[in-house]
Amino acid sequence: MLTATTFTEAPDRPLLLLGSSVGTSVETLWARCAERLYGSYHVVGFDLPGHGRSDPAPGPYTIADLAREVVALADRIRPGTSFLYAGDSIGGAVGLHLLLDHPERVTAAALLCTGAKIGEAQMWHDRAELVRAEGTGVVVAGSVERWFAPGFVDRSPAVAEPLLDALRATDDESYARACEALASFDVRDRLAEIAAPVLAVAGAADKPTPPDGLAAIADAVLHGRLVVLDGVAHLAPAESPEIVAFLLDQHFDAHRAAGIKVRREVLGAAHVDRATAGTTEFTRDFQDLITRYAWGDIWTRPGLDRRSRSLITLTALVALGHHEELAMHVRAARTNGLTVDEIKEVLLQTAIYCGVPAANTAFRIAQRVLAEESL
Repeated sequence: MLTATTFTEAPDRPLLLLGSSVGTSVETLWARCAERLYGSYHVVGFDLPGHGRSDPAPGPYTIADLAREVVALADRIRPGTSFLYAGDSIGGAVGLHLLLDHPERVTAAALLCTGAKIGEAQMWHDRAELVRAEGTGVVVAGSVERWFAPGFVDRSPAVAEPLLDALRATDDESYARACEALASFDVRDRLAEIAAPVLAVAGAADKPTPPDGLAAIADAVLHGRLVVLDGVAHLAPAESPEIVAFLLDQHFDAHRAAGIKVRREVLGAAHVDRATAGTTEFTRDFQDLITRYAWGDIWTRPGLDRRSRSLITLTALVALGHHEELAMHVRAARTNGLTVDEIKEVLLQTAIYCGVPAANTAFRIAQRVLAEESL
């Protein structure tokens, strides 16, 4: 039922499969994001039945059926091997069933703008009947409201219009059957079964699948992470391809994943996830640089423990007057096991070797941070 589109040909690299949303084609939703991936993957997207390049479905199907079709597609590409997976909306729902029903096949998954249950069954049945009666054109105006953050269509018509054209071109019956598959989809009581690493990406402006639903997924699975993107609604790969590509690289590329893991452990998950969500096309290269080299290469080396690295880092930041970074690394030093007295001793040492004025400022900053910590 699923037709594949190859975005990146790399047969010696990990297979990454991309799933799209109801009413979109994988090309219009994922192409700009796929071309921005830094990591090396064999990237293949698929169209839902009757969407994009796929033939209409021969009959009704469930989300679990779609997951089986994705496994069949993976077997046509690389028989029996595991793969990485990223899906938006119904594509994310398919990802959940892959993780639940075919756990041995999915190495890691990114679930975007989705939920363990999406909407109410009656709403999906009503929309299916509407499209059967009047065609997909009748839901275009509503899709503009659901799919895009306010102002996006006016700012980026070259992105929005092809997506809306793909909706108009979607087979009416296939769209209706996708709605009916979502009507019966609900895996909320099974999320704790998922052991593979899961990245949940929410759009802050997403109405069909708001951030709370992604947070529930990230909290319930064994290894989950949530990132909420400001100014993004329901089609994150198209609305924010740069940041989504950055997130996928952090999650799927082994070197970057090691770096982001240590960075979150040392600096705090909330801080790092805010910094990641605030990444722009201008800052992405820098964020990628520090994730790979500072955190992936240096902080992961076995030669020093994290306590020792915190001691060295505090000293260097005092010496160079990097006060904003100093506050952050005082918090990190506490996370890495340094006591308040040990931090005091480090700053006293800097008074001799870095200068009293530098240490005076450092004591003021550290005292403020430690006082905040004790509240």
